[in-house]
Amino acid sequence: MTPVSRPGDGSGRWADAEDSPGSSGSPGSGGETSGTGPGGTRWYEVRTLEDFVSAADALGVGLASQVGRGHLPVHVRHVKHPLAHVEHIGMDWLLVVTPTVSFSEEDRQVSTGSFCLLVGPDVVVTVEKGTAGVHDRMREHLTGPSHGRSTGFRHVAEEALFALVSTSSDVELALGDAVAEVEKIVFETRRRTDPVLPIYDLKREITEARRALLPITAELPELVSGSARSRITFDKRLMERLVSTVERIDRHLDAHDDLLSDMLSVHLSQVSVRQNEDMRTISAWAAILVFPTIVGGIYGMNFDHMPELHWTLGYPLAIAIMVLGCFGLYGAFKKVGWM
Repeated sequence: MTPVSRPGDGSGRWADAEDSPGSSGSPGSGGETSGTGPGGTRWYEVRTLEDFVSAADALGVGLASQVGRGHLPVHVRHVKHPLAHVEHIGMDWLLVVTPTVSFSEEDRQVSTGSFCLLVGPDVVVTVEKGTAGVHDRMREHLTGPSHGRSTGFRHVAEEALFALVSTSSDVELALGDAVAEVEKIVFETRRRTDPVLPIYDLKREITEARRALLPITAELPELVSGSARSRITFDKRLMERLVSTVERIDRHLDAHDDLLSDMLSVHLSQVSVRQNEDMRTISAWAAILVFPTIVGGIYGMNFDHMPELHWTLGYPLAIAIMVLGCFGLYGAFKKVGWM
């Protein structure tokens, strides 16, 4: 099912009950699209949170009156870290609010958004905030093979949840590729870039992704167990599959984070080894330079009874001793790997 654009007055709000998603007429704004699914189910994709609340009110759910009691708008308006929320409203309605994640390949940044899903008798209303592309993935899933055996509004809602999880999986795969690229930098023979900053950046982005994914892990089991007071139920095996997928994504992100920590440890070990090598080289050169300094210091004391000072070959002999001593020390240090 692909939503089709509907004409409106451009006000961005649902006008009244006659223009509501449940009516046979067109919606009263240009801020939404709609489509018909199996069994006459209507899917309304609205553009803003205000449209979502207006649509819910038009359907008789009354979200606007619950703003002060901690419901949908409060959960979604946590701009940086939206909160997950699952609520059965009466017997016939289900509200799902969950964070979303997306990944930018250009700057390797994870961005969070939010996705709201309202499910009722033969109607589904959704709104997405952010760049995760959940709606686009929903269209792909709804026009392709079904993931479960459900029909009608349950089918649309389940595909929305699958789209949400699959976009999170895409972020995990992209982060895995980014980790692999950083790993190549760490083990380059001739390194041109310090990998510490990319490692810390990726660890921060993985933490951001896990922070957005954790509420999904906590809220999906509520959809598996359902509610005795609600008629909205889903395929239990399908929901358990989604929970398993989310847990697998979180394990992979945790593994990526551990790998980055290991790479940081390896890099710091490499730095320590290189510093030790530099210190050995400096110490070897210092020892080589000390030898002629000692010889020159001895013969510079000008004692009266130093026979070498009066020899014809005394000066060339002293030079030869210094040169041979330096070359001897150089060869010894080279042999043990200090040079």
